[in-house]
Amino acid sequence: MAKVLCVLYPDPVTGYPPAYARDTIPTIASYPGGQTTPTPKSPLGFKPGELVGCVSGELGLRPYLEANGHELVVTSDKDGADSTFDRHLVDADIVISQPFWPAYLSAERIAKAKKLKLAVTAGIGSDHVDLKAAAARGITVAEETYSNSISVAEHVVMMVLSLVRNYLPAHQIAFNGGWNIADCVSRSYDLEGMHFGTIAAGRIGLAVLRRLKPFDVKLHYMDQHRLPEAVEQELGLTFHATPEELVAACDVINLQTPLYPSTENMFDDRMFEHVKRGSYLINTARGKLCDRDAVVRALASGKLAGYAGDVWFPQPAPVDHPWRTMPNNGMTPHMSGSSLSAQARYAAGTLEILECFFEGRPIRPEYLIVDGGHLAGTGARSYQLT
Repeated sequence: MAKVLCVLYPDPVTGYPPAYARDTIPTIASYPGGQTTPTPKSPLGFKPGELVGCVSGELGLRPYLEANGHELVVTSDKDGADSTFDRHLVDADIVISQPFWPAYLSAERIAKAKKLKLAVTAGIGSDHVDLKAAAARGITVAEETYSNSISVAEHVVMMVLSLVRNYLPAHQIAFNGGWNIADCVSRSYDLEGMHFGTIAAGRIGLAVLRRLKPFDVKLHYMDQHRLPEAVEQELGLTFHATPEELVAACDVINLQTPLYPSTENMFDDRMFEHVKRGSYLINTARGKLCDRDAVVRALASGKLAGYAGDVWFPQPAPVDHPWRTMPNNGMTPHMSGSSLSAQARYAAGTLEILECFFEGRPIRPEYLIVDGGHLAGTGARSYQLT
């Protein structure tokens, strides 16, 4: 019997299950590039389109785990030395967490988890796990690569348009009963003709570029690995060798780079010196890519016309986090990759990973981040052990 410790975000404040707006979700069989969606052998413990990313949803795992004699502990209490997470971690074999509500598996926590063999990210983005410590302990780290990449890309497009067109303040005026058109449009511009750039053009960054091309914007990107020439020509991309070069050329900047020690606080006061006045910055990658207070100063000075994102540090963000109340922001809780559509895929992918682990079958290389003491699969292309 294995003990599976699953950390998920809390249930809706109005109770679980919610009243769903739709009866079904589209069936997606494969992702761009041909990778198939998760294919577990066992029946799903949920109906696709249901809320499974919260505590009561349990990722639909309980039927499978209990039918096979395993113990499942699900909690949202993950912070503090006496948290439910910490109490159960000491004898857990498997930890499942989400980037939206991360259970930070630090080196100290890993040292206490003597039985831990597998850490699964339900979704994509495993930097809440100390990958170096996991590798040293022989712990496998896996995630459902691509399960919610398009979900995040769509969220980016929404935020770009919301900031540039001044949608959120205009909606608030209408909600409050007003009709102040001059106030609505005094910060509203067309996206057409602007220069849009993404720092990192992996699965999400490239998907954003593809979705913005029909808006007749001029597209730019910076990445450690240059895209194929055919892709650059197809999208009319301009490549930049450094972030500084890209931000100086762009009106809208999108962050999609992983969080490394070298990218932490990439957007600080020094970087903002290179940014054009009145630019927009979107961050759905990781909160610590930006210096928290430098962003506040850039908005206050007008260097940034708007900042939007759904990633913070720490997560959940404290109630007094300045990004909640700074001017011209479009922040949301970390929800871009947890749409009901995405949940169906990453919950099914979690089940597939567990089946492989318990049955001694190889986990898909595209799901692997750390395996056998080293970066593996997607992890070897996307992360660094530092």
